Amino acid sequence: MPEVIFNGPEGRIEGRYQPGKEPNAPVAIILHPHPQFGGTMNNQIVYNLFYMFVQRGFAVLRFNSRGVGRSQGLFDHGVGELSDAAAALDWLQALNRESRGCWIAGFSFGAWIGMQLLMRRPEVEGFISISPPENLYDFSFLAPCPSSGLIIHGDKDRVAPPEAVQKLVDKLKLQKGITIEQQIVEGANHFYEDKIDELIEACGEYLDRRRAEIAAGGGR
Repeated sequence: MPEVIFNGPEGRIEGRYQPGKEPNAPVAIILHPHPQFGGTMNNQIVYNLFYMFVQRGFAVLRFNSRGVGRSQGLFDHGVGELSDAAAALDWLQALNRESRGCWIAGFSFGAWIGMQLLMRRPEVEGFISISPPENLYDFSFLAPCPSSGLIIHGDKDRVAPPEAVQKLVDKLKLQKGITIEQQIVEGANHFYEDKIDELIEACGEYLDRRRAEIAAGGGR
């Protein structure tokens, strides 16, 4: 798995990149949790999500946002991190010009950044949002949400409580033209202790199903 360095808005960004199996392989970008609470691209959930996409032939990138690991710059409360994510997706797409399909996946703070990035990228065909902290961040920008996706969370989560995530899901389900699927991992806390395998399996099953629907002309 090659280590990569590419230019971001504040300088160097450090990432890990796995090329796709085919020249027109779909691409995916994985976004990590909050940097000030230990969130990095080596977070277990981010790492496992990365390999879930790799196993399906995607060209996949995970990276450290500004001020994390060897990435330059300072934490910017989400504004700069969104710019980093946009630069990372630009870099990934420039390497994969023949790519068919683009996905965004994020965990916690990364889910918030990922869903903002989604709003800027009409080419994204799907997303996976793990434990989006609706209670901590403003998700009102999702008006409307441009593509279908999965929102998955634990029923024992105290950081992003189920009722807060439910509020976000209910709001998005009112929108026409997209399908928001919600899944709940029973017994899982915010960090999915002893539940990561179950989480990744659910995400993989959803991705396989959506990719099959898209291939069959099911759209977004």
